[in-house]
Amino acid sequence: MKNWRENLIFFLVFVFFSIVVARLFYLQVLKGPYYQAFSSALFHSLETKSRGKIFFRDGESLAVNKIFKFLYLNPQKIKDQSQVAEKLSSVLNLDKTLILEKIKTNTPFLVLKKDLSDEEVEKIKSLNLEGVFVGEEEGRYYPHRELAASLVGFVDADGNGRYGLEEFYDQELKEGNDLILTVDYKIQSRAEEILAKAKENLDFESAQIIVADPQSGEILAMTNYPSFDPNSYSQYKNLEIFKNPASQTLFEPGSVLKSITMAIALAEGKITPQTTYRDPGQIKINGWVIQNYDGRQYPGEITMTQVLEKSINTGAVFAKSQVENSVFLEYLKKFGFFEKTGVDIFETYSENRELKSGREVNLITASFGQGIAITPLQLVRAYCAIANGGKLPNLHLVKNDFQTKEEQPILPSQVTSQLTSMLVSVVENGFAKRAKIPGYYIAGKTGTALVPKFGEKGYSEKTWQSFVGFFPALNPQFLILVKLDNPKTKTAEYSAVPIFHDLADYIIHLYQIPPDYEQTSQ
Repeated sequence: MKNWRENLIFFLVFVFFSIVVARLFYLQVLKGPYYQAFSSALFHSLETKSRGKIFFRDGESLAVNKIFKFLYLNPQKIKDQSQVAEKLSSVLNLDKTLILEKIKTNTPFLVLKKDLSDEEVEKIKSLNLEGVFVGEEEGRYYPHRELAASLVGFVDADGNGRYGLEEFYDQELKEGNDLILTVDYKIQSRAEEILAKAKENLDFESAQIIVADPQSGEILAMTNYPSFDPNSYSQYKNLEIFKNPASQTLFEPGSVLKSITMAIALAEGKITPQTTYRDPGQIKINGWVIQNYDGRQYPGEITMTQVLEKSINTGAVFAKSQVENSVFLEYLKKFGFFEKTGVDIFETYSENRELKSGREVNLITASFGQGIAITPLQLVRAYCAIANGGKLPNLHLVKNDFQTKEEQPILPSQVTSQLTSMLVSVVENGFAKRAKIPGYYIAGKTGTALVPKFGEKGYSEKTWQSFVGFFPALNPQFLILVKLDNPKTKTAEYSAVPIFHDLADYIIHLYQIPPDYEQTSQ
């Protein structure tokens, strides 16, 4: 009797463990792929932190996380595949044949459509189809769509940051750290609106606007046209749209570099704002002919201030010729044109090897901004040094990551004061009059440069047109660069300058900057 009981207990224990083992075998071996796919697709691990958010300086959201609903199938549980395909086709607006092909793969887990609308979810639930489910997953969402898209980048399907801040700060964001930007939401928005409107009249190929605080190096806006919607990044076939031209595209700046040439000659004590020369109209150097825009020749004694006002190429050549070639190159290096700016975003730069070779004609053309390749951000950094009293600032986009670094002094404050007065005269009396805002002194310089023929020597008929200006000129708080790629105007006077005016006027009112002087009634 005792043995019978023992055998019964042993038998029951054996059956119990057999059932457990069989169940484990079913779950882990036979159904393992299904549950693994189901788990990885629907849920983030409880140990995984939500990706950090990105905010504008005023707290407005640029990149956040959002719960997205998606439709997934277990084809192995679908009995009438044709009927299910037909019903889902009408709800999801997808081709029935395509749905049926996917169902027939007979995989244990199949995502049919992501980012379902609320209406689609309700309709799917009302159908109550066997083997058809609605799941949830956390994903990246950009509430302002195209706004600052090339600056922020996007997060791909694998949860990795791609391009822009999303990639540059990918590790920090994955660890759940939020980013607070230096970028002003209102200025960024207004800059993009102005560019979009200007496109209608100027029909440029692309364009950039950068707004910076020349004292702190904070980037207040970084706008690129055209833009893209990071919520729908997979729909764009040309990957170039994701690059940030402000930091990743080189251009020849043209006459905006004349200010740098003047700064060098002033710093070396070779000229003053009142130094004069006579314009020869054209200069021949080793067979090359250097001439002014449109073949113009200016009569009489011309001061260095007037050279900037009228943007005279031969005047820039005169100022450059007062300085040794090695000294000129060393200053270009000090201005940061041969290195990255160090901004916290991906950037490129040119070694400008041909310029560094020391050929006289290359140095001469560089004096008025041709034959030297830089990024818009490098130009902004150089002009910040003119605006802030001579220090090359540490440009940055993220406030909570920025650590103060020692700024590099490159110009005496006396020189920057002289040059600022010259640039104010450009706006008051020169080709940049359209930048004037009554009651305020604005310093700035226009630039129109020919675009090289890529892959061959010489220049095309296309132009880069730009304007850099800062204000209030006597105590600069804002610096704006407007750069347009091949607008349908002859010079920046008629393209970039009016855009600068409209944005500067908006910023002055936004920040309620007090005027420099009272306007006199006419």
